[in-house]
Amino acid sequence: MLLQLMSDPESAHIMPVEPELDLHTFHPRDVKSVISEYLFAVTSAGYTQVRIIHGRGTGTQRAMVHAELTRHPSVVQFWDSPESHLGATIAEIRVNADFQSHELTKTTR
Repeated sequence: MLLQLMSDPESAHIMPVEPELDLHTFHPRDVKSVISEYLFAVTSAGYTQVRIIHGRGTGTQRAMVHAELTRHPSVVQFWDSPESHLGATIAEIRVNADFQSHELTKTTR
């Protein structure tokens, strides 16, 4: 399960980990942390490829996604999803990546 990170911790909730993440449902200020936690979660779940939908728009969110994918230790490579005309990115995830030091964010209620 993936904890949806929100600016307001009281509104955080658990989401299922799936091979596709649509960022349209998240506030732009949360996108960076959502992507990072999502990548740790899909790696732990054993996915080897994921699709992140960021939309076409002005390209700002696409740039944020690509920057986070570049930094993330579980990502082998990524590319624009050809069928979405720059509206989504495919990422190849490292098999058997070890992230013992990373713990998914938990709520503190």
